Amino acid sequence: MDSSVSGRRAGMLMVLSAFVFGTVGFFVRRIGLPSAQIALYRALMAILLLGVWLLLKRQSIPLKALRREIPLLFLSGGAMGFNWILLFEAYRFTTVSAATLAYYFAPVIVLFLSALLFRERLTVLRIVCIVLSAAGMFLITGARGSAAEADHVKGVLLGLGAAVFYSAVMLLNRAIRNVGGLHRTFLQFCAAASVLLPYVLLTGGFAPGPDDSAGILCLITVGVVHTGITYCMYFSALKDLPGQTAALLSYIDPLVAVVLSALLGEGITPRGAVGGCMILFSALVCQMPDRKKPPDGKVPSLE
Repeated sequence: MDSSVSGRRAGMLMVLSAFVFGTVGFFVRRIGLPSAQIALYRALMAILLLGVWLLLKRQSIPLKALRREIPLLFLSGGAMGFNWILLFEAYRFTTVSAATLAYYFAPVIVLFLSALLFRERLTVLRIVCIVLSAAGMFLITGARGSAAEADHVKGVLLGLGAAVFYSAVMLLNRAIRNVGGLHRTFLQFCAAASVLLPYVLLTGGFAPGPDDSAGILCLITVGVVHTGITYCMYFSALKDLPGQTAALLSYIDPLVAVVLSALLGEGITPRGAVGGCMILFSALVCQMPDRKKPPDGKVPSLE
């Protein structure tokens, strides 16, 4: 296939996957199950879909090559599972837009921890971005009226907690070198399910439901469409796109969440909108490759 055609196709797939990722919160809200249970079902359905995809593509997982990295895969998968739980809980307490914007604090956390743990260079621009994103988070946290303030703050903090766990996934992924892309994600979903299952059993077991057809449909959509199918599209696009292009297109995700949130009546104040722009700008700059280091083309999905 011609490279320009391949690039256009990859761009369309990335736009579509980012758009779908941006709608996940609205479906999660309608399911009516505990967040941990939704996360477990999401992981199980994704394992089934991605497993079938890998079989159809005849892509075997290099188990021998990644033997030493199994502990890292398990840890990153467990962190992914708890990241989902906290994000889904955030949707219950605040608007989808506020929860999503708090979640997009993750690249800034990674930047800060990389400098702290790995002595990576912090440029003046990136220091400004850390400060700017922190100020943006302050604006979002105080962007609601007093009647809903307690739940709103709790929701934003849960979104930040999810960002912390996803930051752990992103940092652990740096050390996983013998397996990449879809294979790594498939194994992380397996690890997430193995952690989430005992967690669900130890925290009250399985709740009945969803008790209506809409809730069941939303659950299937989150597992099959938002996770299985969309991750396949995402990684298919990623291999044919430059890293910076993929990073830019991935920010369609939070923009869709904010726009849909406003259209569905959740609203966002001017103060919250300014804070959101500050966070998204800072997070995007944080994902841009350092000019003194060759870009690796890897842009993690935050959903």
